[in-house]
Amino acid sequence: MPHKVFLNRLKLTEFRNYAGLSLELDQRHVVLTGENGAGKTNLMEAVSFLSPGRGLRRAAYADVARVGAGDGFSVFAEVEGMEGSVEIGTGTAGLTEGQSRRLRLNGTPAATVDELTDHLRVLWLTPSMDGLFTGPSADRRRFLDRLVLSLDPEHGRRASEFDRAMRSRNRLLGEFRPDPAWLTAIEREMAGLGVSMALARQEMLGLLTALVERTVDESVFPSARLALSGFLDDEGHRPAYDLEEQYLTMLRDGRPRDAAAGRTLDGPHRSDLLVRHREKDMEAARCSTGEQKALLVGLVLAHARLVGDMTGHAPVLLLDEIAAHLDVNRRAALFDLVDGLGGQSFMTGTDQSMFEALGERGRFLTVSHGSVTG
Repeated sequence: MPHKVFLNRLKLTEFRNYAGLSLELDQRHVVLTGENGAGKTNLMEAVSFLSPGRGLRRAAYADVARVGAGDGFSVFAEVEGMEGSVEIGTGTAGLTEGQSRRLRLNGTPAATVDELTDHLRVLWLTPSMDGLFTGPSADRRRFLDRLVLSLDPEHGRRASEFDRAMRSRNRLLGEFRPDPAWLTAIEREMAGLGVSMALARQEMLGLLTALVERTVDESVFPSARLALSGFLDDEGHRPAYDLEEQYLTMLRDGRPRDAAAGRTLDGPHRSDLLVRHREKDMEAARCSTGEQKALLVGLVLAHARLVGDMTGHAPVLLLDEIAAHLDVNRRAALFDLVDGLGGQSFMTGTDQSMFEALGERGRFLTVSHGSVTG
């Protein structure tokens, strides 16, 4: 069983509809119930800021601060984490507009928010992800990259640097006579970063696939068959150097086409995550809405289990409106699976009775317009 990571205190200041909130928690799962718009998802979004990035809504920081707040927002948590007890403080309070959020660990400024992954991994499933299989490929790439980030925190940095280099190449290609030496230097940087991104994605899919195949008979949720398409497909067995040279050639040969298009047409930014319902051998996009939801739940739970297995520490799970479309038996099975992962989870719903099967394993809280009781 992976080591349990959990929040035992959460404090919010000027966050969304919370002027101020302080919660004392324990190792139990946290169930947040209340009317729509009461602030349940806002509270879970605050927990998602204990991971790198812009949280489960991917919101601009200026939109996260409570309307009327004069000095940004802050999130503070006491966590029994991967390296022991730690106090985490993050937010934009005290910063000028446009700056990124700052991070403090045990009161000491951190160099980067990536340091959060030394202490906990936070994963989530929200209703906005329900259209993942039928939506644009960019959404699936973003989803896959979140999976990779949970095991490889450097993946985010590589993706950001690749995007920066690609924008530079696109600008150069738009010039009348771009400097070929400068273009080659940028393309070589893109080749190294792009191939690293592609291999990290392929490694994640390989690990997930192996876990799903080992545990396919243990879950009441359907399992996914995963593949990548669009960039260096099925090339993961070749040495990275050979792949970099291949991509470098693609970029060099594609300069006239890319200049005409005004963008780079080959690279990891063009990849798509292909998902099939394993038991039905059917594309996920062709499954019913209920099947897609169940498939997504199974995939997220499998990934959470993989994170626990690989790191030795169970992730914190954020499951927004998770029980809304499940029958009684499947809800009970879900709670058993979540509890079996060995970590702390936060779950939301409008009706507390939907979580009855969780029993004493849950801490039940009622959310109402910026206040929490229970």
